[in-house]
Amino acid sequence: MASKYDGLARIIIQNVGGKDNIIGLTHCITRLRFTLKDESKANTQVLKATEGIVTVMQSGGQYQVVIGNHVPDVYDVVCEHAHITGSAQESDDQSTGKKMGVGAKLIDVISGVFAPSLGVLSASGIIKGLLAVWAFFAAKQGIDVTTSGAYMIWYSVADGFFYFLPIVLGYTAAKKFKCNEFIGLALGIALCYPNMVNIKAGELMGSLFAGTAFQMDYYTSFFGIPVVMPMSGYPSTVVPIIVGVACAAWLEKKLKKVVPDVIKTFIVPVGVLGIMVPAIYLFIGPVATVLCNIVGIVFSGIYNIPAVGGLVAGALIGALWQVLVIFGLHWGLIPIMMINMGTYGYDFVLSPYFAASFAQTMVVLAIVIKTKDQKLRNIALPAFISGIFGVTEPCIYGVTLPKKKPFVISCIAASVGGAIIGLTGCKIYMMGGLGVFGLPAFIDTTTNSIYSMVWVSIGTLVAMVIGFVATYITYKDDAPIKISDKAKTNVKTETIVAPLSGEVIELGKVEDEAFSTGALGQGMAILPSEGKLYAPVDGEITTFFPTGHAVGMVSTDGVEVLIHVGMDTIKLNGDGFIKKAAQGDKVKKGDLLLEFDMEKIKSAGYSLMTPIIITNTEDYFDVVPTDAKTVRNGDEIITVL
Repeated sequence: MASKYDGLARIIIQNVGGKDNIIGLTHCITRLRFTLKDESKANTQVLKATEGIVTVMQSGGQYQVVIGNHVPDVYDVVCEHAHITGSAQESDDQSTGKKMGVGAKLIDVISGVFAPSLGVLSASGIIKGLLAVWAFFAAKQGIDVTTSGAYMIWYSVADGFFYFLPIVLGYTAAKKFKCNEFIGLALGIALCYPNMVNIKAGELMGSLFAGTAFQMDYYTSFFGIPVVMPMSGYPSTVVPIIVGVACAAWLEKKLKKVVPDVIKTFIVPVGVLGIMVPAIYLFIGPVATVLCNIVGIVFSGIYNIPAVGGLVAGALIGALWQVLVIFGLHWGLIPIMMINMGTYGYDFVLSPYFAASFAQTMVVLAIVIKTKDQKLRNIALPAFISGIFGVTEPCIYGVTLPKKKPFVISCIAASVGGAIIGLTGCKIYMMGGLGVFGLPAFIDTTTNSIYSMVWVSIGTLVAMVIGFVATYITYKDDAPIKISDKAKTNVKTETIVAPLSGEVIELGKVEDEAFSTGALGQGMAILPSEGKLYAPVDGEITTFFPTGHAVGMVSTDGVEVLIHVGMDTIKLNGDGFIKKAAQGDKVKKGDLLLEFDMEKIKSAGYSLMTPIIITNTEDYFDVVPTDAKTVRNGDEIITVL
């Protein structure tokens, strides 16, 4: 069944360089995260100008297309049209020679492993938070609801998803590292297996690093080698399973090369599991636990600096959180939260982030109230509503960042709020929801203490007030651009000639709404009468899709022209298209760019209707198409004023 995002998905696929340029695709809460073979093939300006796309970011080795709250729906349609599963392939693509830096690769791995489960993880956190609120108010009435059937049933998913997180991450990590997903699941199950979790009910055999922060006890052995385990075992942990699956993926590839095909299906998993489960328990798990403890000690040390530790750390996290979000680098801090929760049952490092999204949101509310620009208000009001529920990308990219000062104000306000939260030592006890749904995550479900929630609320409220008041006082709409001012920047009129011969079609009658609505720019279309495409301007070919179905040019005077031969012709994979020029070529009006087999395209069931679009329409006063019914290549068809 057709989706309302079909047109948007096709535009995205085409303008990230086509499906052959996509190595892998994942998504988080608001953005599609592409790993591309060659990012230079992506047409970033076209994507940024497309309705339905907030902006485009290139960071952490990923090409990120920011969509908004409905990104899961767009993701599904993109995967369907591009015929990809969505799971990222190798981060280093040997065929292109592309190498990711260590930091970029780390972010890519973290987002690829955590992003698929983040929605359900947040959902379980919301349920757990609501149960904490219920238990708190019931306890005030002298009622213990934690023993009721309703509470226990809901709590089974609220706490169960996090408890069995190694199993979930075993699956997502296996997809990320290109390992058999069921091997990943089996490794996660081994870490959560009840007999191993409860083994400490038996006699203690000994301890390593006794009396230190790194103490780990062992209760059994593997052929005489002590099986060392952290105090809480491996349920709810994240690092051992991710590292274990990464090693398992490497081992699986090696075994597949030597095991005969006739027994490969079951012998390879036997080999991988037989080696990797003991390896995780004996080596990977203990080493990961020590390293995680070191991370915890470092951050605890910062927070415990007398008088100023929490204040400084909270101020930095509050100030920088939105900056990290812009580049998608906040993923690099998520494992710290997960590690602390698995180790201590709470996290104190990232608690100050909570003030940042609300500071950003209130800055946007001030702009909504203050601005007289109706177009800006139409963008800012939905962004404000989205921000209340914790999704701030529309606020950042659509409103505050383009205007700079409001974004700086939001960071300063978040820094003050974060400092209060850090100074008071607030803890987050569960992976909660976003925005207002995240507040119950600061309730201590063990003691029903609301200390952290109260101080987080105070810090957040302070950040909101500072952000709103400072923006309301300082904000001014940009001065309207006078026609005479703009005319000075576009004094030259340029004429675009017909790139092919045929019948002229109004842009609004094009069968693809991405073109017909003018989302990509104004222009017209031609139903060709011959299979030859010529240069419509003097200039440079900036984009020539490998399939040959679309070409982008920039004229010597800066007019950007996009020509798309036919509708959905990307699906032909270049069959019937013969390129006569290449990306980067300098060409003159009338130079032959492409030959295409009209009969082959029509027999395959695709329309030949060819839009000619001025993609930087907004830089000009007007784009005026010809009123002729038919044209020959070289005839004047569009005047850009």
